[in-house]
Amino acid sequence: MKEIKAHQYIVTLLFLVSIYSCSVGKYIPEGETLYTGSDVDISFQDEVKNPKKVTQELHTLLAPEPNSQFLGMRTGLYFHYKAQKKRPGFINRWLNKKIGEEPVYLSDVNPQRIEQLMLNRLDNRGFFYSKVTSMIDSTQKYASIKYTLTLPKPYTLEKFELEKDSLSIYSEIEKALEETEIKLGDRFDLELMKFERERIDHQLKQRGYYNFNPDFLIFEADTNRYDNKKFDLFLRLKRNLPKKTIKAYTIDSVSVYANFSIDTDKEYQSKVTEINGINFFQEKEFFKPKKLEPYILFGKGQKYNSEAARRTSNRLSALGVYKYVNIRFNELDSTVADSTASLSADILLSPLTKRSVRAQLQAVTKSNGFAGPGLSLTYNNRNLFKGGETLSITGNFAYETQLSGGKNTGLSSIAGGLKTDLIIPRLLPFSPKRFKYAVPKTKISLGTDFLKRTKLYTLSSFNSSFGYSWNANRFVYHELNPVSVNYVKLSNTTEEFTAILDNNPFLKQSFDQQFIAGLNYTFTFNELVDVNRKHPIFISTSVDIAGNTLNLLGGSNNTIFGLEYAQYAKADIDFRYYIKWGKEQSLVSRLYAGWGIPYGNSSTLPFVKQFFSGGPYSVRAFPIRSLGPGTFSSIENGTTSFFDQSGNLRLEGNLEYRFPIWSYLKGAVFADAGNVWLTYEIDIPEDEPIESREFNEELVAKGKFGSNWAKELGIGLGLGLRVDIQSFVLRFDFASPLQIPYLPEGERLKVPFFDGGGNNVIFNFAIGYPF
Repeated sequence: MKEIKAHQYIVTLLFLVSIYSCSVGKYIPEGETLYTGSDVDISFQDEVKNPKKVTQELHTLLAPEPNSQFLGMRTGLYFHYKAQKKRPGFINRWLNKKIGEEPVYLSDVNPQRIEQLMLNRLDNRGFFYSKVTSMIDSTQKYASIKYTLTLPKPYTLEKFELEKDSLSIYSEIEKALEETEIKLGDRFDLELMKFERERIDHQLKQRGYYNFNPDFLIFEADTNRYDNKKFDLFLRLKRNLPKKTIKAYTIDSVSVYANFSIDTDKEYQSKVTEINGINFFQEKEFFKPKKLEPYILFGKGQKYNSEAARRTSNRLSALGVYKYVNIRFNELDSTVADSTASLSADILLSPLTKRSVRAQLQAVTKSNGFAGPGLSLTYNNRNLFKGGETLSITGNFAYETQLSGGKNTGLSSIAGGLKTDLIIPRLLPFSPKRFKYAVPKTKISLGTDFLKRTKLYTLSSFNSSFGYSWNANRFVYHELNPVSVNYVKLSNTTEEFTAILDNNPFLKQSFDQQFIAGLNYTFTFNELVDVNRKHPIFISTSVDIAGNTLNLLGGSNNTIFGLEYAQYAKADIDFRYYIKWGKEQSLVSRLYAGWGIPYGNSSTLPFVKQFFSGGPYSVRAFPIRSLGPGTFSSIENGTTSFFDQSGNLRLEGNLEYRFPIWSYLKGAVFADAGNVWLTYEIDIPEDEPIESREFNEELVAKGKFGSNWAKELGIGLGLGLRVDIQSFVLRFDFASPLQIPYLPEGERLKVPFFDGGGNNVIFNFAIGYPF
């Protein structure tokens, strides 16, 4: 007991010494006092709505920020002072550059200015005649400021009225005010009035008012009718506005120059084709006018609409055919007496180079632990049939070796493929005008791949698909492939791999059914596209169904073209939540769940459709595909084959803290948990050898999903280093198990990085972030 107390005293003493050694008081110059921050004490004389928001807003006016602290130590300021010495040393200079902070003294703070800012802000929020005082609390070296505020009852809105006359623009303003955020009973709010002017201006610009400006709207508040802190609000137009600013403009003509060049004067493009009132100018047909017209969302006789013009520009750019898209509106002469005016619209489209070839030397990393160099060659032919279509032919070749596959490390493979994609910028047979936000696309693909894996097998595949993709809005993406066909042929199997299949009927059955045909759908909600969001969410879910249509066509034979086809249903969901703060710091959490069910013609999922766990994109404390199913382990069983470790149910969770270290070097601390399981029985033929039957019985017994699934999770902790150069990321993660599911109960929990000898740290190398 005395030893424990002595140990506690030593730790406490060391902690106090470290705090003292980082104390900055001795470095503060004579005549200066270090500013330690401000406190705001607010007293409301009457009940108000959302007082917390008022308090938070006033705190934003407290400037400058005091020097940061961690456990009572001002580390950044400390290393700044240390770096000012005549001989600071390399470490102090480097730490000052990375985390150093300039000192913030009381002399840098202007309490009177902050008082005035607070009063102005309170006036803007309806708290007129508020009182603000400040008091400095100072010692010889440190000082803080306390602001005391007394807020009277705020002025609230009693009546909101539009002052109007016979001008037609007032009827449009009235329509816009039907959606106003200004409500009776609300506090006076200057920022809300500014927002309302911007909103009305946006609405008017969608109703023809080309020259309107939010500054033309005036809000006037009147308190004379009341003696109980209420006010009337009046909205009117600024007086003596130019006539053209309050006229609604109608589009008189639309001219499209589909092959425009800055070096070519548009007047010389005399060949004109008219489609639905839109004139297409091109000397030689570059883009079929009938195919281009549906992407234009405004036309002759329609009122000017800024939103339609913006969406048209986005849609034309999304075709992938044009380098520049420029929409110009020109005012046409009109008399002063006219209540409306006219615009002509010119759409100038400058094409990209029609054909291109791109070669890429790649560094490839895969979820199964294979990594190596690759070469990719892509040929693009844009606007192939003069309707925005793009033909893309890609050939690739790669040599890969398994870097982190446990006992399978050192396996290598040669892979290659040829893929042809035809992308059509519309959903056949629908018109693009049905999709207002973005250009939908139809994709037709045909490809072939081969994979020669040393010591094991050769896998050849042929695939084809027909599908659609479209963005519903900025954050939502859909992809639907009603036709997806994949034929896989296994050949050149080695004796080692044949023995693996013979010993594992479950695996053998997953390779038997080589023909997969069905449909798949993916929904993605991605707020990461908004870089200003502090708490973005990412959700992706997919559904994959195979064999139903073929079952109808094949009747009772369960074959198509003489081949057995797979039947299954599979779904998964990937949820991620990001919390961002400071300089490149974030906390990322992820939950993943996937489940596949074979039925009908299939007793197991095809091998390529099964779930695996472990590795650089999964639970990083375990080698590639080394987890599961359940508490099963191929190493413990003696097969040492990662092929055994798969299942039809996968659950995973990840938590990762990311932070900057220096320049392009980033760091991470993470925790992962997950596994795969089986949710169905495996049919074992009666003539199966005893060893094989025993293997599968053990696999089912240990791999079946049950109520103790949480105790069967593989859990690990780790540290990571990432080289992030403009979104190209090299990732080095070091992880160690916390819970090992295939060990006996009572022995599964371990101390990461300490228990387990020399095999308790797994190194993961990959390209890109794990999620």
